[in-house]
Amino acid sequence: MIGFIVAGLIIGALARLFKPGKQNLGIIATLLLGLAGSVIGGLVANLLGTGGIFELNVLGFVVAVIASVLLVGTAEQLSAKRSISK
Repeated sequence: MIGFIVAGLIIGALARLFKPGKQNLGIIATLLLGLAGSVIGGLVANLLGTGGIFELNVLGFVVAVIASVLLVGTAEQLSAKRSISK
């Protein structure tokens, strides 16, 4: 479980590095988006038969980072819309 949290934090940090611009996300949001990306990456890797959902493999890691970049972008747009409507 601790390894999954650390992997989620690393994946979330990588996603924020790959996403251009400044994101107004805290460490908890980064961790949660990284964990969500990790689960998505694990599911895709499992569906392709390269490993289990919670197994660390290259394909799952790459898909997890891509999914996390998309999740960070979505969270960024949602927070921007929320701040505009205030």
